[in-house]
Amino acid sequence: MSNVRDSADFAGEAIVVRGGAPLDGVVDVPGAKNSVLKLMAATLLTDGRFELTNVPDIADVAIMSELLEAIGVRVERPTGDRMFATDNGDLTPVAPYELVERIRASINVLGPLLTRCGHVRLSMPGGDDFGARPIDMHVAGLEAMGATFKFSHGYLEAFADRLHGAEIAFDFPSVGATENLVTAAVLADGRTRIDNVAREPEVIDLCEFLVAMGARIDGIGSPTLTIDGVERHELHAVSHHTVPDRIQTATYLAAAAVSGGSIVVRGARPDHMVTVLDRFREMGLGIEVADDELRVDAPERLRSIDVATLPYPGIATDYKPLIITMLAVADGVGIVTENLYPGRFRYVEELQRLGADVRTSGHHAVVRGVPRLSGAPVRAHDIRAGAAMVVAGLAAEGETTIGGVHHIDRGYDDLVGRLAAAGAAVTRVGS
Repeated sequence: MSNVRDSADFAGEAIVVRGGAPLDGVVDVPGAKNSVLKLMAATLLTDGRFELTNVPDIADVAIMSELLEAIGVRVERPTGDRMFATDNGDLTPVAPYELVERIRASINVLGPLLTRCGHVRLSMPGGDDFGARPIDMHVAGLEAMGATFKFSHGYLEAFADRLHGAEIAFDFPSVGATENLVTAAVLADGRTRIDNVAREPEVIDLCEFLVAMGARIDGIGSPTLTIDGVERHELHAVSHHTVPDRIQTATYLAAAAVSGGSIVVRGARPDHMVTVLDRFREMGLGIEVADDELRVDAPERLRSIDVATLPYPGIATDYKPLIITMLAVADGVGIVTENLYPGRFRYVEELQRLGADVRTSGHHAVVRGVPRLSGAPVRAHDIRAGAAMVVAGLAAEGETTIGGVHHIDRGYDDLVGRLAAAGAAVTRVGS
């Protein structure tokens, strides 16, 4: 396969990785992208000045800040990991297309705005391109609570004088639908019971944030949530520490696994990663857990295993690009099954450019490990796949250049700097 890429693939900035250097150092993990964006949306529920700490310094937070500002919330960032969001109640429940198209988490303003303002208008959300992710479960749940919807010219409009409690059962534990319905139910009239909800740590973080605000939610962390609606004056602004990012944590573990050496990952929540840590250990990675710290020791060579993605507490689909990259240099053959987003194999072609032996068929990828990858120009197709390309570069002989780094910036807080501090030969180039 040719290593020549279109120059447009590397317009702007790129990340250059030179493999062969074992990692040795300490990596600090910031707050979770998949939590903080939802916490920010929840500030739309009531007046006051919210404080969020452990905020990752990523592009998606900047975009969500712009969206909140457009709606009427004032956002301040006195430091990179701290944010104030001031909601004075003067809101315009319209989410502009030019912002919504850039970030899928924009859909999370739907529940808070509808339950507070009685009306919301937003364009269909954007974000990573890895298959259809419809919002039918969001709509059906809100309709059961009394909302009406109108779709026209790429926009969604929702109306409800006041939502009411309802009995809702999800066919699938959707994270986004869980978050939207819970935030909507907080101010609904009466009791809402939602069965088969998502139980991800980020969902729990949002629920705990809402409870601190004055919401009444029972069953947090279980498959069933019961929300008793409160009056608007019963909610208040709070200060909240964002839960650590388990996907970023796994990225640094994968980097150590493929490059060799030992690192310490600080600020993690190992209790949020039990399943994936067990699978990494099966691959031969030495992992010691102490409070919010992980010590990782890489084996001489990883062992292949079979992996299937499942809703939490199973293996998250966001881990899969990292796992396939690890399997690409492991001893043996591993089969990876994607049960959540069947289209999320676009990055495999990029791994093949580096010499990985990966074959995909439908929901499955068969990975035959090779001793080393070979450096080449590759491209980031989405946030996690882009991070996996950087990890793959650490496992490659020679130089790997990753284009499309704006995708990585959406979800990683200084990936290059954190890896370099742990001994990786990685730099960012371009303008």
